[in-house]
Amino acid sequence: MTTSPASDAPRPKRLGVLGSFVWDVIHGRDVRLAPVEEWGGITYALSAADAALPAGWQLVPLAKVGFDLAPQARRFVGTLHRAAPEALPIEVPHPNNRVTLRYHSEERRSECLIGGVPPWSWAGLQPLLRDLDALYINLISGFELDLATAQLIRQHFHGPIYCDLHSLLLGMETDGHRTYRPLPEVAAWCACFDFIQVNEDELAMLAPDGLALAATALGAGARHLLVTMGKQGVVYFAAPGTDSGLEPTRREGPAGGALRTARIPASPLRIEGPGDPTGCGDVWGATYFSRLLAGDIMDVALRRASDAAARNVEHRGATGLAHHLRGELHVL
Repeated sequence: MTTSPASDAPRPKRLGVLGSFVWDVIHGRDVRLAPVEEWGGITYALSAADAALPAGWQLVPLAKVGFDLAPQARRFVGTLHRAAPEALPIEVPHPNNRVTLRYHSEERRSECLIGGVPPWSWAGLQPLLRDLDALYINLISGFELDLATAQLIRQHFHGPIYCDLHSLLLGMETDGHRTYRPLPEVAAWCACFDFIQVNEDELAMLAPDGLALAATALGAGARHLLVTMGKQGVVYFAAPGTDSGLEPTRREGPAGGALRTARIPASPLRIEGPGDPTGCGDVWGATYFSRLLAGDIMDVALRRASDAAARNVEHRGATGLAHHLRGELHVL
């Protein structure tokens, strides 16, 4: 019997994860506890995808990191099981983004951003997309991409694209505090992505209600609109014919048939007390997309994402989160 040479082995599929590394200082609701200083931003999505992707997939972070935290960011990526061997955040000669989060209730917080990591240009991003099979985008700072760059991604990248609009709906005051703002050209942004995620506050900046935003997003060619609502779970809107999972090709404009929508309840928590909800939306979205890429039907991927978000509440910060989501004991 002969064996095939290693060169004949199938090439791993590659998921690009675009966002920003952020150093978080989290002031929780319990004033007796010291603030948590930890990685945040795209590290939650990277951790969730690392736990949820099937064998045969690799993670490729598409993220810039400031010179002051570049070594720590490289070490973080090194803890991920599915990170591509050559995939590392790109160091830039600017201070890294840092965010101070202050929780005022279980789901409401204020946010203040400092740092100087620049956005992507199409010239810088284009060569990094060539070997990718799918792309997850989380606009952590809101400044990673402008609309023209997003449109070029859609034009030239033919794999599925997931986008959590996130801080695209946040402006920044002179002192760094983030405040919600309307988004111009909503339909043009929606046309850039196959799967679009927002939370309730972001939805309010985009449309009168979920159905109105679904009409815009799905009419522009998106397959699913996903609205996270904290303890109330997630409401999804699926374009006709896209409810069975990840379709191989992008839809071109609206399809005939009935839109599918439902609310998926949040998975129960296994802990008493408030836990840490930071990053739950990121974990939810990255898990959902990863499970679609794994071949799960939509209903199964939705439940897996809800379970992962509930497990995230049990864990403080992103260090060791991938191990926690897999149910492993993490030793630093």
